[in-house]
Amino acid sequence: MNEFRMLSTSGILGYGFAEESLKIGMTWEPHVIGCDGGSTDPGPYYLGAGKSFTSRLSVKRDLRLMLLAAVAARIPCIIGTSGGAGGEPHLQDTAALVREIAREEGLSFKMALIHSEQPKDWLLDRIAEERVRPLGKMPPLDPATVARAERIVGMMGPEPFARALDEGAQVILAGRSSDPAQWAAPAMRAGIPPAPAWYAGKMLECGAEPTVPKEPDNIFLRVRDDHIVCEPPNPIRRSTPLAVANFALHENASPIHHTEPGGLLDTSACTFEAVSDRAVRVGGMTWTPASTYTVKLEGVERVGYRAITICGTRDPVLIGQIEGYLATHRDKVAAKAASFGVPPSDYTMVVRTYGKDGVMAAWEPQTAITSHELGFVIEIVGKTQDIANAVVAMARTSMLHADFPGRLCKEGNMAFPFSPSDIELGPMYRFSIFHVVAPNDPYEMFPIEYETVRG
Repeated sequence: MNEFRMLSTSGILGYGFAEESLKIGMTWEPHVIGCDGGSTDPGPYYLGAGKSFTSRLSVKRDLRLMLLAAVAARIPCIIGTSGGAGGEPHLQDTAALVREIAREEGLSFKMALIHSEQPKDWLLDRIAEERVRPLGKMPPLDPATVARAERIVGMMGPEPFARALDEGAQVILAGRSSDPAQWAAPAMRAGIPPAPAWYAGKMLECGAEPTVPKEPDNIFLRVRDDHIVCEPPNPIRRSTPLAVANFALHENASPIHHTEPGGLLDTSACTFEAVSDRAVRVGGMTWTPASTYTVKLEGVERVGYRAITICGTRDPVLIGQIEGYLATHRDKVAAKAASFGVPPSDYTMVVRTYGKDGVMAAWEPQTAITSHELGFVIEIVGKTQDIANAVVAMARTSMLHADFPGRLCKEGNMAFPFSPSDIELGPMYRFSIFHVVAPNDPYEMFPIEYETVRG
């Protein structure tokens, strides 16, 4: 095939896009449409809790438009990292939504579900075989960490997507996947070389991000043997060399070397050329196959239960001595918690001060406060939810009523924007597994289930 055309509706399923963009993009006759469904950007909670960070209402709206367009054009619709994190609950929730839309719209198609949640016994065997290694500064993976994990997913490459297409699936819902893999798969399956196919995936994974002005929306790519052409369907947006080159740098330790399942995409020799006032041609990318096929693992473990309270002050006397006040506040909370039988080992407290250093904290310390008001988020993580709730109530009371030198206000020191003031957030998770594993083949970790959906 001389040209393979792909349409990405937005950076995350449920972020929304202009319906007119999809209509225009479909007139350009794409061979596949799709959308990445998730990311680790919102943190570990969603993988651990099995919940999505986008609303069911917004996901259903986006999915409905995409399914109607794909079925009408008789082309595949592919969703990567279903449900936000790609675990089994996320995949099943997305599948249920697709079936619901099909019933409502009278749509029929073959659907593939590609599972990515990993059995712990399988992973323990790989550890014993010394086929797992850490990423970055993570320690080696041990059985205890695996046992504590709430959920572990593998980040699939393009091969399971291609297999599902080979089996005739028109709608493909994948668990956790490498963001570009869902796009590289159909392009390579159509005969496009790996380098431009993977580069196309990098451009498509976040929708209209390689455009100006940036906003969740569609992006359209024409992929050829040695280059890609990037263009947004929406006439209010433009792909420019700067926007495309800038986007190509994102989410990687190296700006030019992108490690993917099965190889390395090298963009060091890429050239960016405007072919119109709205489209950019990129060439010069190369692909080097890996000597060993590896898959990234992501896992989370529960570390406690969280509660927060939010408050603020514009008292200039208090703001002028806020560091001392917060130190006194911490001591008061510790003393009161201990008197209630809650030792310091049962909880942690963090106070984020917005208007001073709430965003960067110790990474960017500020010695002078120029704001006339400060906002505080007081966070408690306890061994149980009851402990977190109790300590945050103590922290809120102390923050509100503690005395300080020169105090003129004899009532509360803080303004609370919400009632109830104490907000229970439930389980707290942390990423405990960022490792890579060498499977026997690219399909071993990602079983595929097929069904015929009838509206």
